[in-house]
Amino acid sequence: MAVSNSKEKTTNRESHASQQPVGFSNSGFVQDNGLSSSVPALDRTIPSVIQVSPMAMDEGQAAERQTWGNPVEFLMSCIAMSVGLGNIWRFPYIAYKNGGGAFLIPYLIVLLVIGKPLYFLEMAVGQFSSYGSVKVWEMVPILKGVGYGQALATWFVVTFYCVLIAISLFYFFASFQTVLPWTVCDLNWASFSTCYNSNANSNLTDFNTTGFKSSSDIYFNDEVMKKVSSIDDGIGSPDWKLSLCLLLAWIIICAILMKGVESSGKVAYFTALFPYVVLITLLIRGVTLEGASDGILYFIKPDWPKLLDVNTWYAAVGQCFFSLSVGFGPIIMFSSYNSFRQNIYRDAMIISFMDTATSFLGGVTIFAILGNLAHESGKNVTEVVTASTGLAFVSYPDAIAKFQYVPQLFSVLFFVMLLTLGVGSAVSLTGCVVTIICDDFPHWKRWIVVTVVGVIGFFSGLVYVTPGGLIIMDIVGTLGGDFIIYLMVVVQTVGICWIYGLERFIRDIEFMLGIKLSAYWKLTWAYIIPLVLIFIFSYAMATYTPLREGDYVYPSAATGFGWFLAALALLQLPLWAVYVVYKQEGFTVMERIKKSLKPTKDWGPRNPAHRLEWHKTQNPHYVDSYASRIWVPILPRFFPRLFHQD
Repeated sequence: MAVSNSKEKTTNRESHASQQPVGFSNSGFVQDNGLSSSVPALDRTIPSVIQVSPMAMDEGQAAERQTWGNPVEFLMSCIAMSVGLGNIWRFPYIAYKNGGGAFLIPYLIVLLVIGKPLYFLEMAVGQFSSYGSVKVWEMVPILKGVGYGQALATWFVVTFYCVLIAISLFYFFASFQTVLPWTVCDLNWASFSTCYNSNANSNLTDFNTTGFKSSSDIYFNDEVMKKVSSIDDGIGSPDWKLSLCLLLAWIIICAILMKGVESSGKVAYFTALFPYVVLITLLIRGVTLEGASDGILYFIKPDWPKLLDVNTWYAAVGQCFFSLSVGFGPIIMFSSYNSFRQNIYRDAMIISFMDTATSFLGGVTIFAILGNLAHESGKNVTEVVTASTGLAFVSYPDAIAKFQYVPQLFSVLFFVMLLTLGVGSAVSLTGCVVTIICDDFPHWKRWIVVTVVGVIGFFSGLVYVTPGGLIIMDIVGTLGGDFIIYLMVVVQTVGICWIYGLERFIRDIEFMLGIKLSAYWKLTWAYIIPLVLIFIFSYAMATYTPLREGDYVYPSAATGFGWFLAALALLQLPLWAVYVVYKQEGFTVMERIKKSLKPTKDWGPRNPAHRLEWHKTQNPHYVDSYASRIWVPILPRFFPRLFHQD
């Protein structure tokens, strides 16, 4: 962000702005001599905004925020964030549960009309303001609760995400044994009498496996997780081995975050690229196994009736959000460390493509392995599929056990891959929480914030390394993650497009990137995303059934805990809205609400030169936001006492 050339740039920008009409003729929105209700802008007192806001014009403070070493670090960090464990253990299982190949159709559609547009929107908001996911709501202060609600959802997810890293560490250390412990049945196992070996030479096509389990299945569920079939009597105590692995996982994450993007950007090269080397190796090995074609065909063969099931679309949206990390806040956080002119339009296209391609690659690989497992055990593919975490810690280890040469080496590589995938995503999720705290309390030392977050995260994660931990993980992931993010994304898009103003937001992006945006972005942001999400979410809630695993329905106390987490996050919306309105200056409630709907004086580009250019492109004819001009005048009709003016 060079300031030395700001005079020349400002002159060129002024010349460009003087020739450019207020509204874009190809926008698809009605323009009325600069008075379109879809284009809210700043207050008339633009000069006072420049003078009054010390944060915006304090060049020293603007320079305090870190930036990426180069644009590639940002790209690698986003890939490491988006391409995570969800592509390996979650996507294949979600696809299996929702019709196999049929799921690919709604997933691609959701990616096109929801995932990719949201990814670009969040990138644009973060880069334009250089703020984290809470401070960006200086654009619409009354919606500040969106940022805090997303932060809570992010925290809920990262607490169990780190447990998956801990399990990967456990398997990583176990991979150095002479005989991989999950490949053979151990005499000391309680389930030894019902166990069959998962080694490479097993041929069970003539063996009746009814009532039997593979050694890899027993090792994961009974020996590692010590899983119980019911938590009606409690979840049990944390396993000390997994607890140590969880501690190590948090130490790794905190060490990477200590210096911010200065250190995490360098680590991202490895966490983003190394997993592809191992995954492609496993794919090549997987497709050469007997029965692999049956598994792959099952994966790509569509079950057309599933397309008419709204729950399939609900699952597609949830997977898209979880995989891309859309709606959680890390995208905004990472983009806030960009230079102001970074080409995020290109980056958003690359990242969304890489994430989707990796999901398909992981799906083909896992189902090739499942096809081989079905062939070895004489079962159908549907009979060998385990729960989502089991795909990574049962099916993949089975495949590694079938390698003829040095399976320990491939096992180490595989679990290092899982570690890098998990760490890449966990660093971004945890970093989002750290950035929010550092933005709100800039005088706090970063290393203290990171340490405190890590300690709390470790103790929060202990609940997942208990015998009932996998059940709690499912509840928190569903109610504390997907459920919250659905609603937060709806409010986020409505706030940006219908309160801040779609045309104003479009002009901000075009000013920042110097490109014209097509009607595709306007249509998806303003209409498709909120309407589709509201419909799918409403239907899913109307047809809601209690969470379960197989025939076991989770106890009401456990699901009640999940609903409590969801309520805690959603309550951030009204609580912060009331607080922001209360803090506004004004004699009446309506005046305070009106001010709460308009951007604060701190909103805009952080760099003084860019901020000055930006102000010159604003249209002084627009006085208020769309919401303050249309919705606020309506409120007194319904609440006359509340809005009575003396």
